[in-house]
Amino acid sequence: MENKIRTQAMNEDIPQPIRSVDGAGATDFGPRDVMRDKENPNLLVPPITDSGLIPNLKFSFSDTHMQLNQGGWSREITVRELPIATSLAGVNMRLTPGGVRELHWHQQAEWAYMLLGQARITSVDQEGRNFIADVGPGDLWYFPPGLPHSIQGLEEGCEFLLVFDDGHFSDLNTLSISDWFAHTPKDVLSANFGVPESAFDSIPKDQLYIFQDKVPGPIASQKVQSPYGTIPQTFKHQLLGQVPIRTPGGSVRIVDSTNFPISQTIAAALVEIEPGAMRELHWHPNNDEWQYYLTGQGRMTVFAGNGTARTFDYRAGDVGYVPFAYGHYIQNTGNQTLWFLEMFKSNRFVDVSLNQWMALTPRDLVRDNLHVGPELLDALRKEKWPVVKYSHVNENDT
Repeated sequence: MENKIRTQAMNEDIPQPIRSVDGAGATDFGPRDVMRDKENPNLLVPPITDSGLIPNLKFSFSDTHMQLNQGGWSREITVRELPIATSLAGVNMRLTPGGVRELHWHQQAEWAYMLLGQARITSVDQEGRNFIADVGPGDLWYFPPGLPHSIQGLEEGCEFLLVFDDGHFSDLNTLSISDWFAHTPKDVLSANFGVPESAFDSIPKDQLYIFQDKVPGPIASQKVQSPYGTIPQTFKHQLLGQVPIRTPGGSVRIVDSTNFPISQTIAAALVEIEPGAMRELHWHPNNDEWQYYLTGQGRMTVFAGNGTARTFDYRAGDVGYVPFAYGHYIQNTGNQTLWFLEMFKSNRFVDVSLNQWMALTPRDLVRDNLHVGPELLDALRKEKWPVVKYSHVNENDT
């Protein structure tokens, strides 16, 4: 039996915790999840530059509890799943054609990115001004804290990412209209609405959360005229409709309160990284970064200071996290384009480029600080490139 295990462990298709550059490590003959190791090569064999301890900065939606309902499903990543992620929490949700995320509201702001399909969203603000819109792939919505709203899948159904400005948030612990009705005496409901108690004989006994309904008609057929008008700032934004910032190797689309004014507590960027390119070495001086990976695969090394750095591997469906002001980069490690969202509990998106900082610092100071010569100093850029790719750099140099 032992020989069989050793033979399997030495198979070329099974990765081993041995670093080729210095020979550190040894074979693993014991029980192991080989598929997991293949998905996390930089945890199995950390780069020689990794050092010290940094909390886990990765969690996959595939490892979360799936809440199944008639009309759709949801799953979430909060501090319960990823303890370091205190600033933001995320929910991945799917609604069938006609499926409804019931009328509800939150103590937290809700920011959303539509992944697939189409949905209809509605809301009413504190002044009685209402809002209704259809959203499709690449569209965003934002509902400020406390404002009631709903989401309903259209003909194709839909799937989307919800982000909330509190890492302790749970979507299963929100304020829902069905839940409130179920826990209010019928005589009180009667007195409030001016109808007989019998009008409430069929109300749900518990919170619906997600339920199946018919696909709604055209948006014009559902318009409700408010005597107070419509909301002054739209809750919808077409992120893919923005002209991106393009650089060699990819693109970035930034959305915050400057171009989506209602979004006062969450800023974001949609990042595209081509094969062989990377999100440059940088950090964010305003808040932690919460990431959601849409397509492809990549790796991120996070530098925490005092000789501490750790590398993680990510793929579609994963959530990444970077604590406030920690230096980091993201490399595309696959053969297809890597797309991901980076989000912040802030009204503005801001980052500091290591390259730009060095380029705008006295040359002699940089030279003497890092012991580098003209080859690097002459290549520094005063303009920020969020994504970089250099055709003249070969694999042995990276």
